[in-house]
Amino acid sequence: AQAQWQAQRQTLAKLEAGSRKEEISKARAELAAAKARASSARATYQRLLPMLKKKLVSPEDVENARAASDAAKAEMNAMQQALILLQLGPRKEDIAIARAVLASRQAAVVLAKQRLDDANLYAPADGIIRNRILEPGDMAFPQTPVLTLAFINPVWVRTYLPEPALGKISLGAPATIYTDSFPGKAYQGWVGYISPTAEFTPKNIQTSELRTRLVYSVRIFACNPQDELRLGMPATVRIAIDQPPARQKTARKNCAS
Repeated sequence: AQAQWQAQRQTLAKLEAGSRKEEISKARAELAAAKARASSARATYQRLLPMLKKKLVSPEDVENARAASDAAKAEMNAMQQALILLQLGPRKEDIAIARAVLASRQAAVVLAKQRLDDANLYAPADGIIRNRILEPGDMAFPQTPVLTLAFINPVWVRTYLPEPALGKISLGAPATIYTDSFPGKAYQGWVGYISPTAEFTPKNIQTSELRTRLVYSVRIFACNPQDELRLGMPATVRIAIDQPPARQKTARKNCAS
């Protein structure tokens, strides 16, 4: 598409530039040569006509001379018309057609670039690729996942909120995260998601006494500039519920600053 666009661009430039001086000079020289040949052929024919009456030449020779004269005259007329066309330059209609074709080629280039760009995958944010669902060469369709990406800043902890505390927590409420890797170090975070659907407490993270209670999944987001919070790391989350949601302070959510 790019090559076709460049070729059509040069074609349009050639039409807009018109004929070169050298081309016009060449056409004039060819016209002069054609006039000379036509004059010579006509003179030969005129000389043979009186000789035909005296039977000094055959009728066939005269016919050949007349045909050569007519051909030379036609060639001269063609050269003359070619010179006029060169002097006038390309037709406006041809230039308009070339411009339309160039616009079509340019649109094809834009479309090809867009399709090529659509073939690339761009992550919405920095992260770590956890799973590659499709391999190179596989057919991909709209809304079909190709890679599984885990964000690294901010990161989030999945925790579970008991049903009695559901109304005491609001989105954006501050939270504190603790890990076994760095005992005593607290990471400040905020409540970024509260599930609207209740579920039973997962068995792998809670005691048997709490397994039959309904809880709500919550995501606690936290900035991770030092990369100390890793994927799959167990963590303890503390959320203050001593203040009603309307009076809870909103935690800082911008990890870029």
